[in-house]
Amino acid sequence: MTSKQTVKFVINGDEVELEVLPHWSLLKVLRDSLDLTGAKPGCGEGECGACTVLVNGIPINSCIYPIMEADGKEVLTVEGLAANNGLHPIQQAFLEKAGVQCGFCTPGMIMSAKALLDTNPNPSEDEIRHAIAGNMCRCTGYVQIVESIQHAAGLMADARKRL
Repeated sequence: MTSKQTVKFVINGDEVELEVLPHWSLLKVLRDSLDLTGAKPGCGEGECGACTVLVNGIPINSCIYPIMEADGKEVLTVEGLAANNGLHPIQQAFLEKAGVQCGFCTPGMIMSAKALLDTNPNPSEDEIRHAIAGNMCRCTGYVQIVESIQHAAGLMADARKRL
């Protein structure tokens, strides 16, 4: 029988320390221990991107990411994007440009978009499509999602100009 181990990491800006079984995935801990249900359980094999979160700024499939790998790292979920009771520009753009259809893939798409826009504030359509290649959507054909990310880049650029 495997015994629980302690893992410490920062989740959405807050430090947590949890007792976990070492074979658990980050997704299981997010959903079952921390009640953060934005990352969705999809394929369970790291193929669909519904569970995408950022670990130290890099998009990962949390369904196959061992929880012990999160020790000492910073994890950001879609719940951690909104600030001051308002939506993040990426979330706002997805609403404004109809990037949300059924919504199942949306949190993962938004997190992949966040990672892209953090490193490339003005991506081309090809760069956007490459960044979301690991996220599957069965509703939109990706047109509205790409348009949402392009719009988010503009909103974020406008916000930077105001600073």
